Amino acid sequence: MKLASYAVQENASLGRVHLEPVEPTQSGRSPFQRDRDRIIHSTAFRRLEYKTQVFLNHEGDHFRNRLTHSLEVAQIGRAVARRLNLNEDLVEAISLAHDLGHTPFGHAGQDALNDCMKPYGGFEHNLQSLWVVDFLEERYALWDGLNLSFETREGILKHCSQKNAQGLGLLGQRFIQGTQPSLEAQLANLADEIAYNNHDIDDGIRSGLLTIEQMSEVSLWRDQKDIVDKTFPGLNGRRLVYEVVRHIIHILVDDLVKETQRRIQLSNPLSVEDVRNAKPLVAFSENMREQATEMKRFLFKNLYRHPQVSAMTKNAGEMIGSLFQHYEKHPTDLPFDFRPDDETYRRISHYIAGMTDRYANKEFHKLIA
Repeated sequence: MKLASYAVQENASLGRVHLEPVEPTQSGRSPFQRDRDRIIHSTAFRRLEYKTQVFLNHEGDHFRNRLTHSLEVAQIGRAVARRLNLNEDLVEAISLAHDLGHTPFGHAGQDALNDCMKPYGGFEHNLQSLWVVDFLEERYALWDGLNLSFETREGILKHCSQKNAQGLGLLGQRFIQGTQPSLEAQLANLADEIAYNNHDIDDGIRSGLLTIEQMSEVSLWRDQKDIVDKTFPGLNGRRLVYEVVRHIIHILVDDLVKETQRRIQLSNPLSVEDVRNAKPLVAFSENMREQATEMKRFLFKNLYRHPQVSAMTKNAGEMIGSLFQHYEKHPTDLPFDFRPDDETYRRISHYIAGMTDRYANKEFHKLIA
């Protein structure tokens, strides 16, 4: 497939931090395919299987975790990239790596670690993902990290504070100057949103915390369920949920493609540099954005703040806070070779963020409980 002129071209990457020989043509791998392969083989990627999305790993075999979520983001991202003639391999690499720095216990763990780190600049999971691929992975003889391409690293860093951006050189400039990342990075961000909203509906209904009747409060669900009911009269149970979710993902993807095409036509970018200096080009239409936001608010109120989920997140947050305090008082309990040149608080943050749910629980009960 020929890429659009404003897509990131395989031979036009801004390169890697550490210079490497170009892979021989006969290997068949582009720079972004190499990035993807390095991400998949990383320790942090394997750990995602045991990191919470919404429901703890031990609560059921069929609930999403950070690994299955990342795979779903990559699938949606590639499908949209193909329709827009963007670089599929780059979208896939960004999608697979975007949650590598996420803490155990989902957003509860992230919030708790951020509270612990507030005196030291806070905790940003996007920045942590960058630290993972730049420093924390130990796979190569010549450098720390995975030495990924600039464009993959740029996409991983979806958000960043002004203060932290100032220390990131070229990678942080867009947060300071207000410019945009590549279209591939913009796309991976919205593929993430499509994936988590819809699989959280599926998991919420599977868990019994949400009901199909409740979901009728959401216009996106209600409209697509009406279509499914007319197409498949009498359909119910899991098949009904899957069919409605499939329809929702389809209309979100279709709207995203059409609105992005419209914005590209209006802006008429001819290069990646034009994309960086334009307003965001990958987006939902105004009407679809309103409906997607309504669905997010519904999930926040009825699933993420459900008493059962809140009880789990409260306990998880307290566990993370207790572990941080313990390592502050007893830094010798940290692995002796764990980033020894870092300040103690940052070493603790890196260590806890890298834990899986079950390892954090094990450490808590071994050291504290």
